[in-house]
Amino acid sequence: MSREVEHSGDRHRLSVIGGLAALSLDAMASVAYGPEAIVLVLALAGGAGLGFTIPVTLTIAALLAVLTFSYRQVIAAFPQGGGAYGVAKAHLGRGAGLVAGASLIIDYVLNVAVSVAAGVAALTSAFPGLLPYTVWLCLGVLALITAINLKGIAHSARAFIVPTLIYIGSIMLVIVAGLVRGEAAVDPGHTTTSLQTVGVLLLLKAFANGCASLTGVEAIANAVPSFKRPRVRRAQNAEVALGVLLAVMLIGIAALIEKFSIAPAEGVTVLAQVTRAALGDGWLFYLVQFSTVVLLALAANTSFGGLPVLAQLLAADNNLPHLFALRADRQVHRYGIAFLTVTSAVLLIAAQGDMNLLVPLFAIGVFVGFTLSQTGMVRHWLAGRPAGWRWRVALNGFGALLTFVAAIVVTVSKFTEGGWLIVVALPLMVAAMTWVNHSYARIGERLELGRTPTPPRPRRSLVVVPVHAVNRLSRDALAAALSLGDRVVAVNIAHPEDEGAAHLFVADWELWHPEVELVQLFDARRRLDDPLVTYLKQVPEAHVFVLIAEVEPEHAWQRLLQNQRGAVLARALRRRTDAVVCRMRFRLAEPVEGQDV
Repeated sequence: MSREVEHSGDRHRLSVIGGLAALSLDAMASVAYGPEAIVLVLALAGGAGLGFTIPVTLTIAALLAVLTFSYRQVIAAFPQGGGAYGVAKAHLGRGAGLVAGASLIIDYVLNVAVSVAAGVAALTSAFPGLLPYTVWLCLGVLALITAINLKGIAHSARAFIVPTLIYIGSIMLVIVAGLVRGEAAVDPGHTTTSLQTVGVLLLLKAFANGCASLTGVEAIANAVPSFKRPRVRRAQNAEVALGVLLAVMLIGIAALIEKFSIAPAEGVTVLAQVTRAALGDGWLFYLVQFSTVVLLALAANTSFGGLPVLAQLLAADNNLPHLFALRADRQVHRYGIAFLTVTSAVLLIAAQGDMNLLVPLFAIGVFVGFTLSQTGMVRHWLAGRPAGWRWRVALNGFGALLTFVAAIVVTVSKFTEGGWLIVVALPLMVAAMTWVNHSYARIGERLELGRTPTPPRPRRSLVVVPVHAVNRLSRDALAAALSLGDRVVAVNIAHPEDEGAAHLFVADWELWHPEVELVQLFDARRRLDDPLVTYLKQVPEAHVFVLIAEVEPEHAWQRLLQNQRGAVLARALRRRTDAVVCRMRFRLAEPVEGQDV
């Protein structure tokens, strides 16, 4: 039986190919803008600067290799997922863990917004008539991806496998055709002018810009629990496959940029120029462009796979509200998905779907996570000192240095372009998570968590039932109250001016004779809550129940007919007394033939 349940749970989890499709689209799609980010900087130094495209890309590929190997180790060391958060919390302390967690949350949200905006931007470039509907298109794509993920991550992975394979095949075709071709199929038709000299700062900025291609590398390590068993091995294989594919594509595109002397051009992406030079203007060119559009839109799925798992870990550590740890029957964290959708939608609306307003914010947060993860792994090797720990410390230490430099350079260079938002948002998120943690700690102290309480003993109790008429609802409420407590009191609240109605109610009560004590309270301001609260504070019993009987409408539209007295009373009693508030639902339904009414 346990094997059947386990197999049923694995049905909604990821294979290696599914993991690449569900969790690596961010990194895969970055090939569309990563090389262009390098070229945009190096072009400031003209042809001499563009000659450094391959060296800068090789440096990024070397960092990618370090990160891939490091996250492969992270997967083994932290099979529960969490990536940078898990490593930083375990080896650098809770504060560093919160910084890593906050940076990853920011990066996941920005990834969704940037990916959706980039995909829609490519679409509106091909069909300018759609430009006025940019924001609505962004929200539509976001809604579609959200709906697919709510069906379960495995379902979303299967939906994205074919587009991912087409995209990878298209980029590989461009690289192979370009390397084989002797000269460009279509002349780029533009020249470069030298405006700056090639210096260390220029190369550092090009390196930092190009590191946008590395965003998403950590997503697989964050979502290890989403893989089928054996989870660690499958996640490690997916991480290595991602690293190899991404490195080949980045280096291949960089080689073609230099081979065909590609430079930035207004209204045409660098990848489009490379594709046209390698394949010409035929249908293959449009296949590559279309697959790129689709992948940029679907790259948001990386966040939908990684953030809910990260949020679950943060919630389990009392750093986020516990509702983020709840799962639906398809192994999805609906609240994490909902948070990601809402925050991304807000960003898209605020930026009016303009990718250029969001991209400068994209890479800052992830480098903070990279640096903390690498530093944490250094502490991990130093603490355990397994075989080969020295070269592992050197590798992770070098990676931490590279990512730290990249984080500083990106933050400084992008600060005035919106990077200041991340600098402000990161500590605010850490402060918010700290506040949540302290709140749970106070609740735990009051609940005496971790301590064995004294044995329970019965206490004399009072059940108070607010009543306003003699009817079946009052009868059922009093019957339930008599089974709950030692003493039951019915409370009727009236207005002093309604003396006739008050006397009529007492007369009906005495005629009914339910053998329950009746207390009649009067309030000149026609309030329900204050008289009852005052009465409850005067009763001798320490253990008090208030049973509020309410009608449950047969149809949803009938809720408009309710007076909401029960909700008003319940809210006031919970806020102003220690009474246990029970709301009893009396369901309206057509009488069944033969039933005693």
